[in-house]
Amino acid sequence: MEKQAVQRARAAFLTGRTKSLKFRTMQLKALQRMIREKEQEISDALKLDIGRSQFDMHLFEMIGIDSEIKLALEELPKWTAPHAVEKTLLTVMDQVYIRSEPLGVVLIIGAWNYPVALILQPLIGAIAAGNAAVIKPSEVSAHTATLLELLLPLYLDRELYPVVNGGVPETQELLKQRFDHIFYTGNCTVGRLVMEAASRYLTPITLELGGKSPCYIDKNCDIHVACRRITWGKFVNCGQTCIAPDYVLCESSIQHQVVEEIRLTLQEFYGEDPKLSPDYGRMINKRHFHRVMALMEGTTVAVGGESDEESRYIAPTVLVNVAPHSRVMQEEIFGPVLPLVCVQSLDEAIDFINQREKPLALYIFSEKQKVINRMIRETSSGGVTVNDVLLHFTIESLPFGGVGQSGMGSYHGKHSFDQFSHRRGCLVKSLTMEGMNNVRYPPMNADKLHKARFFMQKRVRTKNLGWTLLILLVSLLALALLIALVVVILKVHTFFY
Repeated sequence: MEKQAVQRARAAFLTGRTKSLKFRTMQLKALQRMIREKEQEISDALKLDIGRSQFDMHLFEMIGIDSEIKLALEELPKWTAPHAVEKTLLTVMDQVYIRSEPLGVVLIIGAWNYPVALILQPLIGAIAAGNAAVIKPSEVSAHTATLLELLLPLYLDRELYPVVNGGVPETQELLKQRFDHIFYTGNCTVGRLVMEAASRYLTPITLELGGKSPCYIDKNCDIHVACRRITWGKFVNCGQTCIAPDYVLCESSIQHQVVEEIRLTLQEFYGEDPKLSPDYGRMINKRHFHRVMALMEGTTVAVGGESDEESRYIAPTVLVNVAPHSRVMQEEIFGPVLPLVCVQSLDEAIDFINQREKPLALYIFSEKQKVINRMIRETSSGGVTVNDVLLHFTIESLPFGGVGQSGMGSYHGKHSFDQFSHRRGCLVKSLTMEGMNNVRYPPMNADKLHKARFFMQKRVRTKNLGWTLLILLVSLLALALLIALVVVILKVHTFFY
């Protein structure tokens, strides 16, 4: 089934119908219609899979998807138009431009924590760029995966955008097929397998992974506001967010205040018992429930710690005085547990971050520009948000992606279009002005090489080309007039003398 789906998608792509802007626009509008018309069905599936409320569904999935579609529909003519670039004097009269073309058939493998957005957002980019796309939802979020398999063929071209459901065997079979790009969202372990499979055909890949995203709190900032924002970003979706703050770095002098502010904020957000709050989610399954509970063994719990295996509930939990070598600091938590690690200074915080793998996100809370600048300049991460969390993900003009172990490649907005496009360099010359080419034809000599160097290295900006040619033309006309005037003067002088 997997092989046939890929073959049908490639055959459909080779008909060329994805290349027209009209077709791409039609498919994007159909996708937009789907998320609006099937909102309740999507909400029900997300509730069953991960306990997500309808409000959080809109906030974390639907608004972003709708915005991406609107942007693509508005900007697609500009994105697909040939983009003129700088020329050299040797090519000043030629057409020199970049043309964005579809890659072909791409594979999109989604994740279970945001099972709609992490499929549809890259799909928007793939459609906008003119590709066919084989879609593999995560089998862990089973209800959403089944719903996408049902809905997408009702709205999109069935041949170009097939949905393949299943577990590990189906994914492995898909990875044996040849694609023109693979887009994977998930963990590093599977990411390595995807990269290995892609190497067989030298297939380019985008890996949206994760890691332990640090959050540094400067002791001189507004700790009350900082903790409200951190609490929201950490515990939304029960902590199952790839860019959630994984741990906090702060000086020991403010640790107690941070704990108390988070405790008060949790009561404000979720009430005295978060288990009863309609806004607080659950772990996706019991395997992940046990994994997160095991990470807390041997730690000091300052807030929360309660759990219920049957309902996959883990209370919002804060750990204090966490040792850097403890188990909870060795892997991405991906759950509602926030360790506080004490450092003595900004220097120590920077060293702590740099001694570990590059994270997907870095969060800095400070009112001092010097602190902010040092943190950004002296560390590396996929993205940075200062004095808030998660929000860089929502800005379509920013590329979203990792670096090092947290991933490669980026997407969102125009970056998605570029990720799924081949930027083809084009030069269109005329068969006239052959004399200009003598500087590169043999027999060669030092004078020719000197001229070739000048004409090939002198760059001309396309946007200034009109003025450059006008000035050149005016100069030539002025020179011609001057020569004509000199000729007339000479003739007059000859006539009289």
